[in-house]
Formats: sequence, C-alpha cells, structure tokens
Amino acid sequence: MRKFTQGFYGYVFAMAVCLGAVGLFLLVTPQSRTEHIPRVDYSIALADLRRTAPFQVWAPEPVAAGWVPNSSRNTSTNGVTTWRLGFATAKRFHAMLAQSNEKPAAGFANRLSNTSTVTGTVQIDGVTWEQRLREDKNQRSLVRILPDVTIVVTGTAPWDELSALAGSLKQQPKITS
Repeated sequence: MRKFTQGFYGYVFAMAVCLGAVGLFLLVTPQSRTEHIPRVDYSIALADLRRTAPFQVWAPEPVAAGWVPNSSRNTSTNGVTTWRLGFATAKRFHAMLAQSNEKPAAGFANRLSNTSTVTGTVQIDGVTWEQRLREDKNQRSLVRILPDVTIVVTGTAPWDELSALAGSLKQQPKITS
C-alpha cells in the first residue's frame, strides 16, 4: 500500500482517482444540448405603464413569430418614465424597444443608440424613423421622436428584424381606473 501513497506511483494513482471522479461526474450530470432563452411575461409591466406613464405607450402587436421577450424593465424617477423591452429575435440576435419621456429627447436617443450620428432615414408602415449605426459595437438603431415620448428600437439584429419590431408597434390605450 505504501507504494501507492508515495513518489511517482502515488502521483499517478491520485491523478487516476481524480480523473475517474471527474469522468463519473460528467457521466451522471444531466446535460442539455438545447438552447434555453429565458422568457418573460411583460403584460403586467405594460399594463402598469399604460396606467401610470405620462405618455402614450407603444408595444409590439403581435410579437413576431420566433421572437422571445427576455427582459422588461420599467423605471420612473423624478417624472421621467422609461420602459425597456428586450427580445431574442428569430435569427437569435438581440433587439430592444426603449421608450421614455426623458428630455432632451435627443439625449435619450443618443444614449440608447450609443451614437448621435444619424446615418439616414427609413419609412416603416408610413412612419419615418432615423437610422443610426455604431459599427464598432455592431449596433443598429431606429429612432422616432414624438412630442411626448422618444422610441428607440436598437440591438445587434439586422435592419430587417429591427424594422419588423418597429413596424409591429401599436399605440396602447391609456388605462384609467
């Protein structure tokens, strides 16, 4: 027994025991080979926003097939209300809808787009959106500034997916109760 606890044989024996334990652990641990994207239900956040926001809220109707809403966050501080709704797109890129009554509106748009440079405009369902591109971050953004709210659709998704999200936005009726 002494030759297994000392010298080179002891080292080999300890390594074999460790490798065997790791192999056994990997064998009995359940492993998933399927993609898992967390899904959030943003309906309560949307209802709360429709009730309390000082602006007309916009939300996707319907959410595009294959898109997974994976984050939703409302904040309200000092009269400024902001809602951010994130998605994993059908092509598995990231897209986010952000809207706020923050002033100046350009400041909110610049911060969410990570750039103040407008690279062009695009018509989506008869509505003009600013296009912004931040190449070093692989970030594309569509910006629409309305009198009471600024809407930014942004992410790593290609223009067609961002345009689909922007085109799906519908003005939500205010909840008064």
